Amino acid sequence: MLRAGTATGTAAALGAAGLLAAGTARAATTAGSRSRGLPYPPDVTDTSHCTPEAAEIFRGFFTAKSEHDAAGVMSYFSKANTVYADACLGAIFTSWQALSDFFTPYLPSRPAAAISYPLRIVGDARSAAVELVDTPPFFGYEIRALSTVTFDSNRKISRWVDYWDGRSSLHQNTITSSYPADFRDSEQNADPAVVQAAQALQAAFAAGDAAAAAGLMSADVVHEDMAAHTRVSGQFQAQRYYTRALGQLPYGPGAALVHAEGSRQGGGYEWSAAADAAPMRRGHTCIELDQAGKISRLTVIYDSSLLSNAAYQSLAGLAAEAPLS
Repeated sequence: MLRAGTATGTAAALGAAGLLAAGTARAATTAGSRSRGLPYPPDVTDTSHCTPEAAEIFRGFFTAKSEHDAAGVMSYFSKANTVYADACLGAIFTSWQALSDFFTPYLPSRPAAAISYPLRIVGDARSAAVELVDTPPFFGYEIRALSTVTFDSNRKISRWVDYWDGRSSLHQNTITSSYPADFRDSEQNADPAVVQAAQALQAAFAAGDAAAAAGLMSADVVHEDMAAHTRVSGQFQAQRYYTRALGQLPYGPGAALVHAEGSRQGGGYEWSAAADAAPMRRGHTCIELDQAGKISRLTVIYDSSLLSNAAYQSLAGLAAEAPLS
């Protein structure tokens, strides 16, 4: 949504991307709302798989964004090293100044009803996955994104990449020949535990190995696909779903992990899409880990507006179980 086309399109991309910088912890949110009052719904953020420090950072970020405080938003980014991108559109800002030049005039122009808030934070103050909402007044339509955020040693954001589904926002996106070749994927600051879990999971998906994928999960794992609107509960159901679906999913055979984020409690990873998902290029998967290191919740997002209606309907239908007789 960072595309330098119309102001609305650019804004929308940015909104889905990372203006969601004001995370909230349930306890911290309650305390914060009592002391100053949050500009977005209190107690809306799941912080069960993030550290208090990360929750506080994102609470401040999203507060500034929802108050349309451009200087406040920019204070969370590294002046020395910032990249902010919308991977669905292939739009990217490669410096603090370039991002500031966009937000400084745009945020103050938003109506009071334009708010942005985090639904879930998974990770710590090194890196995290953030599920967020931009209300329609922000960019013209509702955006529900799953973004990846990496911090530097000073707890400033050095890399933010947004992932959202245009079809779910009733917005048709396009990919052009100018799609970036570099999203600075090498800028990684994740705990080895989540990197290992992410690598093992994507290796199983890429191999089309449903049993191996399910073996990395807890008995009560929940699999969610934000683009195909699919939710599968339990290890047995998940394995049956992967057996049916991996050959058609954009993160199955042919896809590869390109960046990971998070802590020992979980985080996520970005992946390059399978060739037959073109023009889609990338997607993002959030994983929560239990105390044994098993994946207890898995949430995937990609831009299904880039797929044909027939391909999309096929993906959505894969959630259905086989006939019982």
